[in-house]
Amino acid sequence: MHGDSGRDCVVLLPAAGCTTGYLRPLAQQLAAAGLRAVAINLRGSGASTGKLDGISLHDLAADVAAVVTQLGIGPVHVAGHAFGNRVARCLAADHPQLVRGVILLAAGGRVEPDAETREAGRKLARTDISEAERLAAMRQVYLSPHSDPDLIRQVEQPPTVTLAHAAAAKQTPIEEWWSGGQAPMLVIQGQDDRMAPPANGHALRERFGARVRVVDIERAAHLLPLEATDAVAREMVCFVTASSTEHAG
Repeated sequence: MHGDSGRDCVVLLPAAGCTTGYLRPLAQQLAAAGLRAVAINLRGSGASTGKLDGISLHDLAADVAAVVTQLGIGPVHVAGHAFGNRVARCLAADHPQLVRGVILLAAGGRVEPDAETREAGRKLARTDISEAERLAAMRQVYLSPHSDPDLIRQVEQPPTVTLAHAAAAKQTPIEEWWSGGQAPMLVIQGQDDRMAPPANGHALRERFGARVRVVDIERAAHLLPLEATDAVAREMVCFVTASSTEHAG
């Protein structure tokens, strides 16, 4: 956890299979701006345990709901990165009383990546490739050509957990989570994102209108919480602050 326990809380959910360590710089910036940031490892990641076979996004969302309830920090703004954006939206749909706002970072779901990017993404779930091959695939999937290629070394993503999370997404019909309930929504996306093309965010805006605000960030891709930490944090703080002001009014 980062920040004052009395402040507005943002729950950060990581990408498929990833531990939350790579989200630490973003959490620290949110805390420095006066928010409280709580990063939660999804089931199977880090020290988070639980059954991985046959689960759905609803199960992962229920896990997050249980943590939020146990900590007594709700209602929260939930921010999901990559795969985490699906869990965030499922949480808002299944447990609306716990969610004040939804923030999507690199949000996919409707518009699919190109074939080359899909193939690189499949490599990340394989256990029979070298570390060099894995890093190359991660750079292709996650990073803009303008980004420091060594950023990817901050991401811990075990293949077996990645596979389980991907299976949970396939197990859950998109109609059950795509809308993110009724909460206000901020979509932040990198213009160079090949895994979650920016058209996904614009599709949400077209479907739900003023409930959704979309921010496109130049020279950033799927790993924009690390590629553009300052810009992402700034937009998140503005969104949470505005939401809190409206709520107080």
